[in-house]
Amino acid sequence: MHTIAANLLPKWEIFCKVVDNYGDAGVCWRLARVLAARYGIETRVWVDDWLTLARLCPGAVRDGTRVAGVELRHWTTPFPETEPADVVIEAFACELPAVHVCAMAAQKPPPVWINLEYLSAEDWVRTCHGLASPQAEAPFTKYFFFPGFTEGTGGLIREPGLFVRRDREQSRARAGWLRGRGVAPPREDALLVSLFSYEQPMLSALLRRWRTDERPLLLLTPEGRALDAVGAALGVKLKAGDCLERDALRVAALPFSDQDGYDELLWHCDLNLVRGEDSFVRAQWAARPLTWHIYPQENGVHHVKLDAFLDLYSAGLDVAAAGALAGFWRAWNGRGDPSATWPAFAHALPELEAHARNWCTGLHARSDLSAELWRFCRHVRKKTG
Repeated sequence: MHTIAANLLPKWEIFCKVVDNYGDAGVCWRLARVLAARYGIETRVWVDDWLTLARLCPGAVRDGTRVAGVELRHWTTPFPETEPADVVIEAFACELPAVHVCAMAAQKPPPVWINLEYLSAEDWVRTCHGLASPQAEAPFTKYFFFPGFTEGTGGLIREPGLFVRRDREQSRARAGWLRGRGVAPPREDALLVSLFSYEQPMLSALLRRWRTDERPLLLLTPEGRALDAVGAALGVKLKAGDCLERDALRVAALPFSDQDGYDELLWHCDLNLVRGEDSFVRAQWAARPLTWHIYPQENGVHHVKLDAFLDLYSAGLDVAAAGALAGFWRAWNGRGDPSATWPAFAHALPELEAHARNWCTGLHARSDLSAELWRFCRHVRKKTG
């Protein structure tokens, strides 16, 4: 634990408005836990959607609860009069309450004010990371902080001991892990796939493809939008605990879990279909093949972001595997038919598995988000305070 961090900037707070179901709150809650655990920082999280937070963190039983060293607060209107922390992070440009900004301006020295941006692999991120933005309504500066995959960005959330826990869990027999969740283990040669996605118009066609494949496939889907979509495509209503078999495809409906439980799901699967930002990063730390369902934006802007990551992630793959990866990912995001691109993608999975582990190792060699935030905020405080 770095006591210097606590001495210089002892109190941090993160503000989060939930826009995309669990992703926004998931990132903020995970980051707060890492800051508290790694640096001994007194950390507070403000979330406007308490029910969403409570699903991710079952210990969030009431406003003001402390879990894993983090104080959990309900962001309500009007906002309660509260002394600002030494570092104030507004996640994803959520706009701080005006009364809190006024309180921040009255502090001497004022807090280090961070706008934690969305994750992107686009080249421009490096040029904008760390930029200062003087605020007209307050006599101090906000700084833009961009997570990222390369040097010159803010890194990714990674807690201490993550890979030790992952490797220990992956060394366990998969059959025992499945039985512990009420799922009968499949054949040894079956492909285990987790599904956590946005609405997917082409899902029905892909499920039909999986039903006729030679290799059996077990689809593990937690409660939520993805499970509802799977059930609708198969003409049934699925709930947690259900198991459905259609030819070579078996579907197991899992209960919604906390973040640690979801990590275990990713670690035990051969392929993880993930979405948004939090599960996307966790799938990379799982060191397994993955497919990213990126959050759709107007005018197809998200496709630019998807291609930027594909260019980065595909480096080192042979031409066939890189083409299969890009073909399935783009189809999964509305630029093609996933069922048509699945055979090539499935064929490439052995190479993609080795690549996923190498990619994860390369990311691990870089500084993580909490370390970069601590370093940056300490520099700002020394410069301005």
